[in-house]
Amino acid sequence: MTYFADFGLAEPIARALEAKGYKEPTPIQMQAIPPVMEGKDICGIAQTGTGKTAAFALPMLHRMAATPKHRLKYSTRALVLAPTRELASQIAQSFEDYGKFLKLSVTTVFGGVPIPRQERAMSHGVDVVVATPGRLLDLVERGSIDLKHVEILVLDEADQMLDLGFIHDLRRIVGLLPRQRQTLFFSATMPKAIEELAARYLTNPVKVAVKPAATTAERVDQAVIHVNQAEKPALLQIVLKSEGLDRALVFTRTKHGADRVVRQLGNAGIKAEAIHGNKSQPQRERALASFKSGECKVLVATDIAARGIDVSGVSHVINYELPNVPESYVHRIGRTARAGKAGQAIAFCAEDERPFLRDIEKLIRQKITPLALPADFRSAVAATQKIERSAPPAPRDDSRGDDRRDFARRAPGGGRPGRDPRATVTPHQPRRRSGGAASHRGQR
Repeated sequence: MTYFADFGLAEPIARALEAKGYKEPTPIQMQAIPPVMEGKDICGIAQTGTGKTAAFALPMLHRMAATPKHRLKYSTRALVLAPTRELASQIAQSFEDYGKFLKLSVTTVFGGVPIPRQERAMSHGVDVVVATPGRLLDLVERGSIDLKHVEILVLDEADQMLDLGFIHDLRRIVGLLPRQRQTLFFSATMPKAIEELAARYLTNPVKVAVKPAATTAERVDQAVIHVNQAEKPALLQIVLKSEGLDRALVFTRTKHGADRVVRQLGNAGIKAEAIHGNKSQPQRERALASFKSGECKVLVATDIAARGIDVSGVSHVINYELPNVPESYVHRIGRTARAGKAGQAIAFCAEDERPFLRDIEKLIRQKITPLALPADFRSAVAATQKIERSAPPAPRDDSRGDDRRDFARRAPGGGRPGRDPRATVTPHQPRRRSGGAASHRGQR
């Protein structure tokens, strides 16, 4: 198949694709769309930026449009699970774009927003729910979502869900779903734990893969610069001022590190925004909107946001700090070279990060090209240190985001911290009014 028209998608979906200028499917879409339309389970392995959201959204919309059903209160026909709020929002937007001419409803369920708003959205039932696991279980416990009518389950970015400790929540959620359902399983990498998870949830799946596990985007020019940790701020400023840089995504390992980088860049006259788990949902949305519009050309992020940022025009990904999980490197640099464009990934490697670099090169099965320090580097370091000494002290950050709850490691017994691991979740129970312990849990 060469064109979307060859799939035989419902006319309203074909019209939406035409409006977006989509004509030729990507390899993952060519392989996944026909079996999903036939109702088969899928195990898909694809890098970020390969178009896998459309690979499952288009045939799902087609199947639901072909068999319209009356919406049931607090129920949904399709459930898509994603590891982060940003990714959930991105997926939901894709469903809305592809289904704009269909009479189907889509809603998101994740932390950081008032839970009553999501309860109201579910009260009359919806066709597609895109959710993060923690908040979904909160609504289940409040009787605001009933999962026993789900026809299609999608697990997107399954490897990151495992990394973030969602395995126990996934097991609880899957236990509430009908046994007779279609399950679509997508992951950027396929370690042994993910293979075992797929084997548990899929029935005779069709396996589709467009790249070997853990390979990096072909059009990304990768480089590494060896530099002392204390001299990274000066190097970052030089790189961000270089020619050819349109929009840069800078990755740190910690939330406080991201805030510190933004403050240092601000002292040097470079506007930057941070996005991480300690930021409230409105703060994260404003930062992402500013980055997408081009008003702010530098976004500093932690790995929580790595797979939920789908912004065209990201020319550079800068690993200010190398990830200690090598797979995260693959996901980070996948934010550039999207939609057929080229991109550049530059890693800053301090002496104590060399083991991380070796692990990354082993995973991607290639050596990353080393670059020399810029010619004016020493003078830039001196100037940066002078600015830092004269800068006012950093303000105290009292913002309280929800990701520490949404993405906290789950307790060994299967529950979230502070809960009785033996507690069970009933599929549906009478809705409780906000208040008491339930409302506190609902703020995740």
